[in-house]
Amino acid sequence: MSGAITFRPMTEADLDRVVQIEAAAFSHPWNRNLFADGLKSYDCWVMFEGDEQIGHGIIQVIIDEAHLLNITVRPQSQGKGYGLQLLEHLMRRAMQLNAGECFLEVRASNQSAYRLYERYGFNEIGRRRDYYPAAGGREDALVMACTLLD
Repeated sequence: MSGAITFRPMTEADLDRVVQIEAAAFSHPWNRNLFADGLKSYDCWVMFEGDEQIGHGIIQVIIDEAHLLNITVRPQSQGKGYGLQLLEHLMRRAMQLNAGECFLEVRASNQSAYRLYERYGFNEIGRRRDYYPAAGGREDALVMACTLLD
């Protein structure tokens, strides 16, 4: 893999690959209907290395607040800095849409994602009990926030 990293808005034609990547990356992935609905309401992006789709991300911006709803890099491309590049792209988009702050939830057990968000500048501000479905029942979400600066 040696292609340049690029981003473009997600379209309906991307959904088959988006759902494949999502299912490979998560135990409880978003389904196709969630992504299809997201295309109508949110700022949805796909990430490419060369011509290979390797990830996707979705943000929602309401007035001056962004919410990171989904960020996914396919498993075989993880650990190479792509997650940070995708996060940076999504946060630039949030700022272009006039967001001054971004919020997100992350599984308490997802330490690699937690470290990624912390590295970018997110801070833990709370916990949502039993927020996520999990193999043994439910799992807490850690709520994180970041002030977005130009």
